[in-house]
Amino acid sequence: MNTSYKFIAFQTIVIKEVRRFLRIWIQTLVPPVITIALYFVIFGNLIGNRIGNMGAYTYMEFIVPGLIMMAVVNNSYANVVSSFFSQKFQRSIEELLVSPVPNYIILLGFIIGGVARGMLVGLIASVIALFFSGVHLDNIFITTIVILLSSIVFSLGGFINAVYAKSFDDISIIPTFVLTPLIYLGGVFYSVDLLPAFWKTVSQVNPIFYMVNAFRRGILGTSDVNIYFALSMLVAFTLVMFAFAMHLLYRGKGLRH
Repeated sequence: MNTSYKFIAFQTIVIKEVRRFLRIWIQTLVPPVITIALYFVIFGNLIGNRIGNMGAYTYMEFIVPGLIMMAVVNNSYANVVSSFFSQKFQRSIEELLVSPVPNYIILLGFIIGGVARGMLVGLIASVIALFFSGVHLDNIFITTIVILLSSIVFSLGGFINAVYAKSFDDISIIPTFVLTPLIYLGGVFYSVDLLPAFWKTVSQVNPIFYMVNAFRRGILGTSDVNIYFALSMLVAFTLVMFAFAMHLLYRGKGLRH
């Protein structure tokens, strides 16, 4: 399969994935926007005024990067897990797998679809944040690379979940019992320096901890972890999960009947 055909296949998958979530934008884009706005109102305005400052920033400014990142990872994950599992459930994915399209093209197509939705929701959440706080962008390069890597990691997570899932109930287990605890224990609403030593150590194995702090470094210029180490961890998570997802596609686990 030559390069032009590979590009056409890749483009087709991406367009399909993007059109899919744009077509039902009331279900895919509006709910996270409402959720983020409520977080800003409740945690930022009401509770934040009682908490006071977090270092050199108001509580509202401190939680802005974490809330944006929360929206990005949730939507990147949700887009891929729902899309890929739907095709697996309908057996249409088998037609794609037996085609001459390379596995990495298939995987990249779904990943870009998840990244597109995650970053679009992140952009909308950022616009909403401007109405509640006066945060500014400290480093556009760090901000961009972090949000891109984070959305890729959780797009891959959604893909892996969809491969293993056997029913629609299975695609809600991971977000409920894994993703949500990781988000709330990832430093979205607090600085890890406030934690006892044990929980501070536990946080360091949480990928969202590095995403939130690296993103906070890009927006506010402050972080609980060294930015180069955080970026290295994000790259490592991306490579490991991509390799595992490719392994699952190569084996056809749960995909071919």
